[in-house]
Amino acid sequence: MSSIFTKIINGEIPAYKIAENDKFLAFLDVNPNAKGHTLCIPKQEINKIFDMDEDLYLELMQFSRKIAIALEKAIDCKRVGMAVVGLEVPHVHVHLIPLNEMDEMRFSNKVKLEKEEFEDLVEKIQKSL
Repeated sequence: MSSIFTKIINGEIPAYKIAENDKFLAFLDVNPNAKGHTLCIPKQEINKIFDMDEDLYLELMQFSRKIAIALEKAIDCKRVGMAVVGLEVPHVHVHLIPLNEMDEMRFSNKVKLEKEEFEDLVEKIQKSL
């Protein structure tokens, strides 16, 4: 069965897409820890990050770095944190979280955003790419 991320890749579920190429996709997390919380995923459905072949893993890190740099330009934050947990969705995903305080990395305090706020964030981040 396809993961929710594969359904996003296939266009079966809408997403606030930031960037995409033939191997990877970056989109806003709809249940964000902080404004601008972004997920970077491989299009190939792989459950665990260390099950990726080394080249694909390194390419995912390069893709994620590019997105993180754009996030830091677009979002008022002290830095962009990165986490790979992978317990909720069985599809590799890198969390990029604009941080101003440590609690924003805890995955327990979520922020609520309206559709227009998500759309504005996508536009702002894309301009920073």
